[in-house]
Amino acid sequence: MSKISVANTSQKTPLYDAHLEAGGKIVDFSGWQLPIHYGSQIDEHKAVRTAAGMFDVSHMTVVDVKGGDAQSWLRILLTNDVAKLSDGKALYSCMCNEQGGVLDDLIVYRLSETNYRVIVNSATREKDIAWMQKNKQGDVTIDVPTGLAMIAVQGPKAIAHVDTVVKKMLPDITSEQNLKRFSAKFIGDWFIARTGYTGEDGVEIVLPESSVQALWQALLDDGVRPAGLGARDTLRLEAGMHLYGNDLDEEHSAVECGLAWVVDCDDEQRHFIGREVLEDHKAFGGKFSVTGVVLEGRGVLRSGQVVQLAGQDIGIVTSGTFSPSLQKAIGMIRTSKPMTGSCDVVIRDKPIAARTVALPFIKGGQATFS
Repeated sequence: MSKISVANTSQKTPLYDAHLEAGGKIVDFSGWQLPIHYGSQIDEHKAVRTAAGMFDVSHMTVVDVKGGDAQSWLRILLTNDVAKLSDGKALYSCMCNEQGGVLDDLIVYRLSETNYRVIVNSATREKDIAWMQKNKQGDVTIDVPTGLAMIAVQGPKAIAHVDTVVKKMLPDITSEQNLKRFSAKFIGDWFIARTGYTGEDGVEIVLPESSVQALWQALLDDGVRPAGLGARDTLRLEAGMHLYGNDLDEEHSAVECGLAWVVDCDDEQRHFIGREVLEDHKAFGGKFSVTGVVLEGRGVLRSGQVVQLAGQDIGIVTSGTFSPSLQKAIGMIRTSKPMTGSCDVVIRDKPIAARTVALPFIKGGQATFS
């Protein structure tokens, strides 16, 4: 993963001591001290794929957008169209500059027509908030609440664990089994969303930091395994999910980064920021294309490695890893032409045979290619 270094003076989440007690190896990630693993990244990865794991994602930034013009403003700010949302529903989108370059990717939740919650990446926090403030218009207020923490519980057994634990902590609630995917709700001051970053089912829980240690311990006691940044990265890459700063940036449009599906141009009257460029790229293609790649020879794919076709440089690996589920080296590549079939990736100055595959690499726990 990018932006990881030895921890020093970065910020701590409310679960920092709990990570140390669990044997977490702490590193700096975008200015936060977070665990990269608790002893075995592979075991943590497999726990999420087969049962349930939990991640401290308290470094993520919560932004609440309210006001009579909240919906109309978000329809300008974001590439995907929040008008498609009903109360309690969520939408994945990009926030782009005028050239269509990606400022951030995010999830927006509609609580009502005048009340939305947006969760953005920690590394882009200051930039995102400044961009929102700069482009704010009409009856809109932007609030970044403090004193919150966030746990993501992911895996095929995640909902059952959360159901058990949350009922004990909040005995008056109804079953979380009734919360549909890409939906969210408030239970008192707890915000529970059935979303995630692993390709598995699960929830993300935003709650007061005063309650997060009790929730973490209750999940541990119920058999949920803690998982670190390392497993989060291998899981999201297997699921074909982008990482900002690697697969997404301001220099490439959302379409060029492989996210044409979050650029909604259906409403001709919706003039969102970057629309002119993005609509052109959707119709005619941009300068770059993104696909998945699987290494055929020995080695591990890493960000920045050169991709070649017939000996000519045609692109780079934006994200790469060794997949614990597939037992193969996998990655995303950005190339100057749409790619299918075979290519080479230069590893330690040597071209290694690879082949392109459609994303994601894994869906529903199964490989999407043979």
